[in-house]
Amino acid sequence: MSTRHIARTLALQTLFELDMKGELGITQDAVEPILIRNRDEFGEGIKDASFAKDILTNALSRRITIDDIITRAAPDWPLEKISTVDRNILRIGLTELLFGDRGQVPPKVAIDEAIELAKTYGGETSGRFVNGVLGAIYKEMGEPEKEQTTKTKSEHMKSAPKEMLAGAVVLSKTDGKLHVGLVHDVFGYWTLPKGRLEEGEDLEKGAKRKIESEIGIPVTIMDKLGENEYIANKPETGKVVKHVSYFLATAKYIPLQLEKKTGLDDAKWFDADEVSELRIYDDIKPLIEKALSLAEKIV
Repeated sequence: MSTRHIARTLALQTLFELDMKGELGITQDAVEPILIRNRDEFGEGIKDASFAKDILTNALSRRITIDDIITRAAPDWPLEKISTVDRNILRIGLTELLFGDRGQVPPKVAIDEAIELAKTYGGETSGRFVNGVLGAIYKEMGEPEKEQTTKTKSEHMKSAPKEMLAGAVVLSKTDGKLHVGLVHDVFGYWTLPKGRLEEGEDLEKGAKRKIESEIGIPVTIMDKLGENEYIANKPETGKVVKHVSYFLATAKYIPLQLEKKTGLDDAKWFDADEVSELRIYDDIKPLIEKALSLAEKIV
């Protein structure tokens, strides 16, 4: 058994204990003695508990956000109805999937490790349940770092219904300074405003309509930046291919007004030099870079 797998087990034991006692809001300083006790009792071969501690720190500090994501991803299962083991395995899986270092733990590894915890410590159906919830969230994220040429994905791209969307990198220049308008999703990422087009709708007109609706300010659509496709999973209809066309858009530097919409919780302007420090999906970064390279077109 790998050292990190044991560390995840220790994190699960600690979260389980805190959850059973109703102490998930406990301070970080109070968590460490519990973790060390569990390490000494169950973590044979584990001298350094820092990996387990990192998981716990992230899981507890982001618990409200993580629990909200679980609720959205499993609407038929109120959080309190999910078994204590499964609930905390999902918290660990989402912590690594959404807020971990992908260089250390790629998304698929985070999911697979959570499934193994569920098979080992959960009930008969726990593995399938955890796989279903984390898999649905992973697909909504656009399946980052997944091989794009796998047979399964290729088959879905051909057979699943397609939705056309449009979005934009929204830029504004004021007092010679460049700003980028981004929206924040419930998975913890800053991303581009976008939305589904109506059947037969003109791409540029549709992009303008959806972006203005989502961030609440007028925009001017300029150059097309590119396209991408990803598979999403809709509870009511199953898999769907989302084809997104992205544009460069400009706007006045006025406060963004986020549309009340499931999946987003904030909208904000950032100085262009701040963007590289943000948590942004990998497939979005080249679009922002391309838009910034065209910044001389902005008055």
